[in-house]
Amino acid sequence: MSFARGIAAVMVDLDGTLLDTAPDLAAAAGRMLAALRLPPRTQAEIRSFIGKGIARLVQRCLQASAGAQRAAALQDEALASFEQFYFEESGRHSSVYPGVFEGLERLRGMRLRLACVTNKAARFTLPLLDQKGLAPYFELVVSGDTLARKKPDPMQLTHICDEFALAPAEVLLIGDSVNDALAARAAGCPVLCVSYGYNEGGDVHDLDCDAIVKSLLEAANILQSAKS
Repeated sequence: MSFARGIAAVMVDLDGTLLDTAPDLAAAAGRMLAALRLPPRTQAEIRSFIGKGIARLVQRCLQASAGAQRAAALQDEALASFEQFYFEESGRHSSVYPGVFEGLERLRGMRLRLACVTNKAARFTLPLLDQKGLAPYFELVVSGDTLARKKPDPMQLTHICDEFALAPAEVLLIGDSVNDALAARAAGCPVLCVSYGYNEGGDVHDLDCDAIVKSLLEAANILQSAKS
């Protein structure tokens, strides 16, 4: 895989790539809908709603349970409620995907610079990374509210490239969704997608990416083979 030969840094998405956070998000969404006296959504539905940040997740939940017109009227109240519940639920039920620690160890062993890039707000991102033992791996964390725009806009990715003083072609993104693929292509970065993530309910094989991998360890192995 020619894209892998010049990689000097790796950016990794959080939800659906490093961590299965859907159970936490579903728990918070359930509490939010119950507080608004709206019908619950299943965890499978919540998984399909993940992508483009918490505000969009809340909007999708409301539209499914209350209809578009009422959802718009409830958005602000629901978002404040969700954020309170999610702050309490975050990390309780989420888990690190298989191969993540092994992959990060291998990438670090190759002396690649590592960044986490996510649409999740920093007040949720940083404690979660720390709680799950992932924080020490990342030199840089760019959250959904770090900059003015977030994925699928390329701003977060170009910011990381600038911070690392590397060309976009030298910085690989590993993600799970259309947001990752679009952001990477717009930034000029290569992108790998994991096969197990959320992708807003879509098929990962439909994404414009350089390859699909089963784990972060497989991604690390690809990069290591390219350097051999």
